[in-house]
Amino acid sequence: MKQTWVIARKELNIYFGSPMALIFIGAFLIVTLFAFFWVETFFARNIADIRPLFRWMPLLLIFLVAALTMRQWSEEQRAGTLEVLLTLPVRRIYLVLGKFLAVMALVALALGLTLFLPITVAILGPLDWGPVVGGYLAALLMASAYAAIGLLVSSRTDNQIVSLIATVFLGGLLYLVGTTGVTGLVGDRMGEVLRAIGTSSRFESIERGVIDLRDLVYYLSLTVFFLTLNVVSLDAKRWSRGLRTAAYRRQLILTAILITANLAALNTWLFPQGGLRADLTTDREYSLSPVTKDLIRNLQEPLLIRGYFSEKTHPLLAPLVPAIRDMLREYEIASRGKVQAEVVDPRENEEMEVEANQVYGIRPTPFRIAGRYESSVINSYFDLLIRYGDQHVTLGFTDLIEVEQHPTGQVDVRLRNLEYDLTSAIKKVVYGFQSLDSAFASIQEPIKLTAFITPKTLPQGLEQVPQRVEKVARELQEQSGGKFTFELIDPDAADSPIRRETLINTYRLYPIAVSLFSPDSYYLHLLLQIGDEAQLIYPSGDLSEADIREEIESAIKRAAPGFLKTVGLWLPDLQPVPNAFGGVSQPISSWTMLMEQLRQNYTLKPVDLTSGRVPGDVDVLVVIAPQKMSDKERFAIDQYLMRGGAVVVAAGNYALAQQQLPGTLTIEALQDGLQEMLASYGVQVRNALVMDPRNEPFPIQVQRKVGGMQVIEVQELRYPFFVDVRPDSMDKESPIVADLPAVTLQWASPLEIDEKKNQGREVSILLRSSEKSWLRTSTEVMPDTQQYPEYGFPVEGEQKAWPLAVAIRGSFESFFRDRGSPFQQTEPVTGTVEPPLGTIEVSPDSARLVVIGSTEFIDDAVLDISSRLSMDRYLNNLQFMQNVVDWSVEDEDLLTIRSRGTYARLLKPLDKQGQRLWEGVNYAVALMALVVIGAVWTLRQRRVQPMPLLASARQTARNPETVTRGTHE
Repeated sequence: MKQTWVIARKELNIYFGSPMALIFIGAFLIVTLFAFFWVETFFARNIADIRPLFRWMPLLLIFLVAALTMRQWSEEQRAGTLEVLLTLPVRRIYLVLGKFLAVMALVALALGLTLFLPITVAILGPLDWGPVVGGYLAALLMASAYAAIGLLVSSRTDNQIVSLIATVFLGGLLYLVGTTGVTGLVGDRMGEVLRAIGTSSRFESIERGVIDLRDLVYYLSLTVFFLTLNVVSLDAKRWSRGLRTAAYRRQLILTAILITANLAALNTWLFPQGGLRADLTTDREYSLSPVTKDLIRNLQEPLLIRGYFSEKTHPLLAPLVPAIRDMLREYEIASRGKVQAEVVDPRENEEMEVEANQVYGIRPTPFRIAGRYESSVINSYFDLLIRYGDQHVTLGFTDLIEVEQHPTGQVDVRLRNLEYDLTSAIKKVVYGFQSLDSAFASIQEPIKLTAFITPKTLPQGLEQVPQRVEKVARELQEQSGGKFTFELIDPDAADSPIRRETLINTYRLYPIAVSLFSPDSYYLHLLLQIGDEAQLIYPSGDLSEADIREEIESAIKRAAPGFLKTVGLWLPDLQPVPNAFGGVSQPISSWTMLMEQLRQNYTLKPVDLTSGRVPGDVDVLVVIAPQKMSDKERFAIDQYLMRGGAVVVAAGNYALAQQQLPGTLTIEALQDGLQEMLASYGVQVRNALVMDPRNEPFPIQVQRKVGGMQVIEVQELRYPFFVDVRPDSMDKESPIVADLPAVTLQWASPLEIDEKKNQGREVSILLRSSEKSWLRTSTEVMPDTQQYPEYGFPVEGEQKAWPLAVAIRGSFESFFRDRGSPFQQTEPVTGTVEPPLGTIEVSPDSARLVVIGSTEFIDDAVLDISSRLSMDRYLNNLQFMQNVVDWSVEDEDLLTIRSRGTYARLLKPLDKQGQRLWEGVNYAVALMALVVIGAVWTLRQRRVQPMPLLASARQTARNPETVTRGTHE
């Protein structure tokens, strides 16, 4: 190896003894910085990653490595020193490796000088260093392959220009083979083979932060193959054509063929293997999480995951199929035989295509493909089927992918979060399939139902309830096979083991008043205990056997792993409004995107609260924009919380006015909501609007005169009412927001947390405004840029951080504790079913309440406005709401999976001056590096005379310390 280092050091001396190193590194840094900041518009992307640095690296390295290798052997041949090198007692492999290491050292130095880019990004935002390591490793591996190619080409010619062009051609050919432009011309199977051969597709795999053994072996195989050919090429220059050397020539050629065959066989064997990889990303977002593994390993029935992918599909979708196939393979392996995964092309199996169309509703999607000479439409499949028992879920391409468009016009299509989508679908089919028998089977701990009922004090009409409860409980006891036990306790009985005082002081179970002014009270409480966990059941409705059974079964399923949760959703009843043309217009506000988001993982059930009760199968109640509510509706929400339920309220005091004048934007105050009731729980929603200098921009129409004519332009305006909440203003300890990069709350009201009322509860302030935010009580929300050019509004009043969202868990006192039930204050209507008389006054500690100070942050109209300037950033609002629901139903498994790579890591807010400053810092660092290299070159020119190439070769041969005698050749 000493001989190798001597050769490498000699080549490095030549590089740095001439302007070559300065030109190479200078060109590399200039192109890299230009592509990073200008072509890829790093600050406009606002994402803390260095993907733009590596996006152009495959093409850039082709030209730069070709420029480095073009002179390696060509110059030796032109100067006549190659013959001397070949006659030295040095093995050919050492000569080749020495020049190869010199080239790689200069490439590594050039890549190392770009490290200030990821350091800058890490300062400006939460950078994931896994893709950084992967990107640099991929760049080095690709450069090694290109360097080996360049050295081989250089050994075959004495013309450096010819060597440069031929190297660029071969490197470019390997790059183009794996691109979508080439793979789109062939079918899916052939395209997959081409992607396995192409250097570009392999580079993308490592660049994302996943070190796959197949990719490492591929690049190393390319390098070894071309270096081997280089050795053979050099050795062939001294071959004679006589019979004496025929055996030697055959042996060397056979050795090269055997090395090539072994490398090809190794790559062919590894190609179908998908689990030999290391995930370097911070959240291991490309590996199956323990949550997913636990879910699929505990399946009771076989699960089928089938991918329907057409061989001929859209060129941007075709590269995603191998990644999906690898992921399905990982599910199959991790399940230990519980999951059957397969990928099929329905076009090749008519029976399977008919089944997909008629049974599962899977149909081909038309895609328009624009070629150079024509455009056409192809109908292809890109769907996943997840089937478990008689339940199934399908995922189309819109459910699986996300699209990012670059300023250059280039479009990136990638998988959104495949594990999250698959696991969510699996949970949905598994939980939807299971029956009550499955619930009993999945619960390992004993189940006990204790009924605390005082028969003597029950109001009129409820006398038969104890018998109904006992009958239903006995039936469930028989059905459970001994797992379910039942006990009926009368706290007023003389021999009762548990008295009223014990229920109140120990279990905090308070009796229900018979009427508002009656001194009598009664117990009608069902306590379900599963192991150490307990939940209260308050029968409601007409208390028939069916109602009681539904309440108990829902409680058992709610506690059992493997059942789909139900989200009850209350929305305001918005009516059409008159328009300027004498007709009516549909309401502006809608919540379709929120409903679609929740339906992905839960059963969504619209609820009507006018009956005074929330259905017993609802696991969490979500109330959006509460307004024009009656006391009965408030009573339903209050009593649901008192029963230990979870309530989520988007409770801002302002919303978009449903009637807008052209060219204006108005909001209105909401009336008759939940403000007073929330204040009784310890959360006051103030009648004000939060304005924050850290905000999301707003598209506004601006008139401008051009040649005497009025021109209307849409410009980006800083809008303080769109509060941009970043991680430094979130509760990092809460799983709801732990991995969210940002949430935008539009026209938000500040919250005041009553510390006295919340004493003893778990309180988490999820979101806050920035320290420089202020309040405004006026509903005038149109900015005046003439008078207030910075924000469009005056900065007034106290500036501080205001709470905007809070999550509370603990015991709450009923809002109707001293008011009485609204049903006791009205005359009963004939034929209606009323809830039981009385009020539950105190909730158990399991009750959860989330209050958000904005109603508009999940409004479709507002999200549409947000998407015009911030692209897909509005999805953070929907994800925040999804996280809130997951926390409310205590389903934090999905929170864990979703946080692994779902959210974009955003940069810290910077104005244009700050952006220019950081960009200038990077250019200055690059300039300093070039100055240092230039100084080294200048010093070497003045103080050190570079050794002539021929003399260097001769000295190398004579140096006994660095050269060992070569073997007989």
